[in-house]
Amino acid sequence: MYTLIIANKNYSSWSLRPWVLLKARGIPFEEKLVPFPGGDSFDYYRKHSPNGRVPCLIDGEVAVWDSLAIVEYVAERHPGVWPADPAFRAFSRSAAAEMHSSFSALRNMCGMSCGQRVTLKELPAGLKRDIARIAELWGEGLRRSGGPFLGGREFGGLDAFFAPVAFRAQSYGLDFGADGNAYVARILAVPAMREWYEAALVEPWRDEEHEAEVRQYGTVTQDLRK
Repeated sequence: MYTLIIANKNYSSWSLRPWVLLKARGIPFEEKLVPFPGGDSFDYYRKHSPNGRVPCLIDGEVAVWDSLAIVEYVAERHPGVWPADPAFRAFSRSAAAEMHSSFSALRNMCGMSCGQRVTLKELPAGLKRDIARIAELWGEGLRRSGGPFLGGREFGGLDAFFAPVAFRAQSYGLDFGADGNAYVARILAVPAMREWYEAALVEPWRDEEHEAEVRQYGTVTQDLRK
């Protein structure tokens, strides 16, 4: 059985991606949650992951780190993670890679904090562009797949990569347009997403670096964490 090493569910968007994919697709794994230590975490996570970061998937003697590599590793062993059609599969992988490497304004200004509701102090052009581009990718994925998910009838790899955006949309009140907002609602309703969210709300830990990041760009209007 796989072991997936993750960090705090309230904050760790990178951990969410492989976790929710495995859960939603019914792939058995053991979760090992190692909370953020505060400050530089490289040496802290180095004993769990070769690159000193999370997530990391352990499969026997094999360690796979980075969310993109983990999803590809899982896809090689479990059918249905990516679409069967080659052209649609190429689009899906490209969109996942774009989410993995781009959208810096969204990442910087809307750090994932599942349990908080935040009003942004401003909505600059860079963030507007990121929101518009993500909505465009969702529209293309839903058009190609026929929905309700980006890869078709079941939650798949591309949905997993955009799952943290759904939590950001909920926390910061981001508007992705009618179709995009409907997709956000569907993703948030997936049982695996609900399980992650409910666990995030009852975590006892607070990481000041992440908390400060939220306060830098927005005003916290509600904190639903226990």
